Amino acid sequence: MTAKTRPCFCGRSLPYEACCGRFHSGTPEPDAESLMRARYAAYVLLRADYLLATWHAQTRPPQLDLTTPPQPKWIGLEVKGHGATSADEAHVEFVARYRVGGRAHRLHELSRFVREQGRWYYVEAIDHAAC
Repeated sequence: MTAKTRPCFCGRSLPYEACCGRFHSGTPEPDAESLMRARYAAYVLLRADYLLATWHAQTRPPQLDLTTPPQPKWIGLEVKGHGATSADEAHVEFVARYRVGGRAHRLHELSRFVREQGRWYYVEAIDHAAC
């Protein structure tokens, strides 16, 4: 299966190249949900460059090492909800499933995103009690 026909890692029914692949290549994400899905796909593909570039400067770590063991094997994404809190701020609630050492885990997060100069950025995870 090629990148043109492989289903996108983010869970949408589009092929990777037509879905998150275009965002990884530089096309701006149209909304916070698309950015969150593209960031999930970047974790699957170990694209630290994309993750850092889409992380807001105020909360972005200086570096991101995705190759140090134990590496998670990402196995699924479910978007639970999303919405705008203003014209330039939004949230996305999701559950990402992964395995480490054969053991399954779930990451349930409510994430905050902001739009600056026409681009969306991940800011932070909001308290899980808000989910």
